[in-house]
Amino acid sequence: MKFFRLLLLFVFVQVSAQQGGMWIPSFLKGMNESEMKTLGMKLTAEQIYAVNKSSLKDAVPQFDGGCTAEVISDQGLILTNHHCGFDAIQNHSSVEHDYLTNGFWAYKKEDELPNKGMVVTFVVRIEDVTAKVLEGASTLSVEADKQKKIQENISTLSKTLPKEVWQENSIKTFYDGNQYLLFVTETYKDIRLVGAPPSAIGKFGSDTDNWVWPRHTGDFSMFRIYADKNNRPAEYAVDNVPYKPKYFFPISLDGVKENDFTMVMGYPGRTQEYLPSYAVDQIVNTLNPAKIAVRDAALKVQDGFMRKDNAIKIQYASKYAGVANYWKKWIGETNGLKKSNAVAVKQRFEKDFLEKVAKAGKQAEYGSLLRDFEKNYAEIKDYALARDLFTEVALRNTEILTLGYKLYQLEQLYNNKGAQAFNDRRNTLVTGLGDFYKDFNPAVDQKVLEQLMGIYVERYPKAFLPAAFDHLNAEALAAEVFAQSQLVSYDKIKVLLTGDVTTVLENINKDKGFQVIKAMADGYVKNVAPNYEELNLKNSATQRTYMKAILELSPKSARLFPDANSTLRVTYGKVKGYKPRDGVTYEPFTYLDGVMEKYVPGDYEFDVPQKLIELYNAKDYGVYGAHGKMPVAFIATNHTTGGNSGSPALDAYGNLIGLNFDRVWEGTMSDLYYSPEICRNIMVDIRYVLFVVDKYAGAENLIKELKLVRPSTKKRKN
Repeated sequence: MKFFRLLLLFVFVQVSAQQGGMWIPSFLKGMNESEMKTLGMKLTAEQIYAVNKSSLKDAVPQFDGGCTAEVISDQGLILTNHHCGFDAIQNHSSVEHDYLTNGFWAYKKEDELPNKGMVVTFVVRIEDVTAKVLEGASTLSVEADKQKKIQENISTLSKTLPKEVWQENSIKTFYDGNQYLLFVTETYKDIRLVGAPPSAIGKFGSDTDNWVWPRHTGDFSMFRIYADKNNRPAEYAVDNVPYKPKYFFPISLDGVKENDFTMVMGYPGRTQEYLPSYAVDQIVNTLNPAKIAVRDAALKVQDGFMRKDNAIKIQYASKYAGVANYWKKWIGETNGLKKSNAVAVKQRFEKDFLEKVAKAGKQAEYGSLLRDFEKNYAEIKDYALARDLFTEVALRNTEILTLGYKLYQLEQLYNNKGAQAFNDRRNTLVTGLGDFYKDFNPAVDQKVLEQLMGIYVERYPKAFLPAAFDHLNAEALAAEVFAQSQLVSYDKIKVLLTGDVTTVLENINKDKGFQVIKAMADGYVKNVAPNYEELNLKNSATQRTYMKAILELSPKSARLFPDANSTLRVTYGKVKGYKPRDGVTYEPFTYLDGVMEKYVPGDYEFDVPQKLIELYNAKDYGVYGAHGKMPVAFIATNHTTGGNSGSPALDAYGNLIGLNFDRVWEGTMSDLYYSPEICRNIMVDIRYVLFVVDKYAGAENLIKELKLVRPSTKKRKN
């Protein structure tokens, strides 16, 4: 039983021994390739990742720094999620041209819309540079010195390791600092919006259905990569040409059935699968509840305004979705960790770990690790809570405070680097604030400030709470700030930031909005941040040694994948339903029938476009339907997280069958603890994407670009 619990924690259990995990594509040869073939894959590891010839990895760029996309034509057409392209769709929208409500389609390339600042990044090759990064660092005894040396090595290597002029070198850490890999990349900077369904399709179910199954969302949008005449990255220019990819995905019209092999490639953001029980307990009982409370309050305010005013709905649609996404994720994660008794499971693993340490005679090296964790997490608790509350209230969810913090940073820049640095930053700030105020509504943010300052004062550890907030009346403070502060409009802040350095600093320090954020930031910077960083550094060092011990003491057959860190990964599994609770079983597929079952005319989240209703009533699904029904989404056991949004879902032959866009709510804990029984990723069926592009939008120009295949024919021939 002890052995079983050990294997469960690291996803070794027999029933899922060949599924889950986030694997580095350059290391698939061997165990992973064998597992994948056992599950039904018909590809080789080299077809997935190769350097000297095209491979699947060449069709999977990171999209705009936080999502994934896939190349689907030889003319640089890419597919990603609607929510990944949402900012671009919103930025091109207005009350007169509301692409959020009506969708957008470019029926010829001249109609495609450029997106300032948007990028996609391809991985060219991956190399292990661990020895070079750690050179001269392993002998240093002080952790801060060790990390400084490592960063110096990374900086030098990033500049000197070979690459082409238009490429970049990026070195990332794996296994908590026990391995370092070089990623040579190419970043394209001319990305144009090609197509997006209306939000009633692309965001159907909106926040109510977010993170849940069954799901009926056509979560996709289409862009095109443009390059210079040499097919290399270039800034936007009218004479740029469509990018010619090294590889693009054929698209399967066959669909999927239960227990089919699936593979997802993408850039998962962050997981922490190997945290000790003390850390998980702190997340479940202290940190997540505080963050959930802040976002819950902000969302209620924004939602109230958005439902009453369409202009505000357009202004705040993207911001609201961003706030809601992790709010709901943290709720599901907390519930899942509690339901699965993750803390107790980790505690049992830790007991077995200590027995392994003793058996190996490694007490001197590893015997104190868990005691160190216990002590450090007890000491960091209040600092971590204060850090999360400051971040959530001041830097993420109250816009006037977030803006005020930019001015606080401007003041600190002057104190540290002088007038020239101040003026350069001030000019850049003023120029860029137009976009901020375009989507800023003082009435909304005043109410958000009122609600969130109340939570901040109530939950912030009293030992660190600024004296200015003793006996605070949050409603009165918010009213005073928005009546007096110059930060509430673009015209006023431009005046506030006009003049010489002395004048500007005097004026901003008289501003009521700035005074609030300065009190918060000064308290955080002086009383919280240094202590948090010191303790977090200790935890990081202990975690690195803990990971080293796990790697060393585990059997060679152990499936120990590195935590996600926004680098290219491969995960694989099977199409499969699940049982979230007693008496409830979910099938792995949804259909357009379910959209109509949820349909509420005029509803913010569940309205359905009239043309989609007509296509449904006529059962006009073209070649994309199956057995008289229109597939919409499906789930599988692939291990995904944030950053995998937009990732290609592939069949056994490497054909595109869908794109990843979410996880089931009961399994959002997979960032900390993966359970093969209930963790499922959610994918929009590629046939639904094609149906919307073709039958709904009539964008035959886009359909003609694609390579549509039926691998079932290939199976019959074999």
